[in-house]
Amino acid sequence: MKSKSDLIKFLKAQILVENEIVDSLNNALVDVKNPPVKGVLKGISLDSVKHAEMYAAATELLTTVSRALTQEHLDKQKALVEKHIRMEAELIKKISKILPTVENDKVKLLLNAILADEKRHHELLKMVLEILVRGETITEEDWWELLWKNVPFHGAPGG
Repeated sequence: MKSKSDLIKFLKAQILVENEIVDSLNNALVDVKNPPVKGVLKGISLDSVKHAEMYAAATELLTTVSRALTQEHLDKQKALVEKHIRMEAELIKKISKILPTVENDKVKLLLNAILADEKRHHELLKMVLEILVRGETITEEDWWELLWKNVPFHGAPGG
């Protein structure tokens, strides 16, 4: 990208494209009667909704100053993300176990697609936990560090 403003324009244009995809698929899905095809197309539509929201989040990261999380909000978000990391891990384990026993190629295709999604979700959640949640946090310890860092005697009389 040439500049930050070019990147922002790109992200905003992608939001429009993703919303077009959602509208197009949702309109077409009304007439689709084949459950696997309908399920896959609906999944793509939902991914496009997710992509639009992610583009919007990226735009926000580039255009606003993010507020640090309080310890309370960090704890809630951390618990939520950790819960879903565990849930995704369990799904990966279950699908991986059953997949070798599935003989129907069409079902196998769908389960493999789901497994790939679950693996991506799992890795993304781990990155979210590390980069986004922790990266925007000011803990109580950080506040104390900030308050006392430049105080000559750190609260003790004369040193």
